Amino acid sequence: MRNKPAYAIGSVDSALLLATLLQQEGAMRVTDVADRLGVSVSTAHRLLGMLVYRDFAEQLPDRRYAPGPVLRPGAVPQASVTTLREVAVPHLRRLVDAVGETANVVLLAGADVRFVATVESRQVLRVGDRTGRTLPAHLASGGKALLAAMDDAGRAAVLAALDEADGARLERELRTVRRRGFALNDQATEAGLTAVGVAVPAAGGVEKAALSLAAPSVRYSRDRLPEWVAHLTEAAGAVARELGAA
Repeated sequence: MRNKPAYAIGSVDSALLLATLLQQEGAMRVTDVADRLGVSVSTAHRLLGMLVYRDFAEQLPDRRYAPGPVLRPGAVPQASVTTLREVAVPHLRRLVDAVGETANVVLLAGADVRFVATVESRQVLRVGDRTGRTLPAHLASGGKALLAAMDDAGRAAVLAALDEADGARLERELRTVRRRGFALNDQATEAGLTAVGVAVPAAGGVEKAALSLAAPSVRYSRDRLPEWVAHLTEAAGAVARELGAA
């Protein structure tokens, strides 16, 4: 039997318990959470807000809270994450030096992409660190680059939740991504943010990884797109080569 730590942090314990309840019991109202944890409604709301911020929970249209992407099936293998991060981060730094914008590496996790490493731009106005966050794969630039590289069956499984019209529209976009070799996210996941992503060739046991560059939309220019894509493609190839040699 495990004993409670002598110096337990109450707020951490409450957040972890809440995450467990959401995973095991499903969607809950704020008042339900307050009753289960024995806390005030305002405290329950703050705990849920933090879980949403870290993707352990998400708010449904009916205002209940459900398990978020981190708690849903589709987790990526820990060994793959560690290896990919170690190999990719130096290349992300070189991307930031070359382009001046924030660089990320993501892995496909179910229908989402999970950010496993970020190197931020040094500009004052910049896209921040996304490490640990998740985004729908069909909206994120890295996710779309990965979906475009998948076979029909694998892609259909990931996109099963989309309605027919959205699925058809995405398939048309993915054909363009396959032809060009890169994907664009122009404010689809966040207003004022534009990102470009390319898939990393599978190597060294690491599959379904992608690199992306993200910038404030006010600084994005189509004239710079060829430069971004060239640097991303070169970095993705270098990451794959090092993974294969590891």
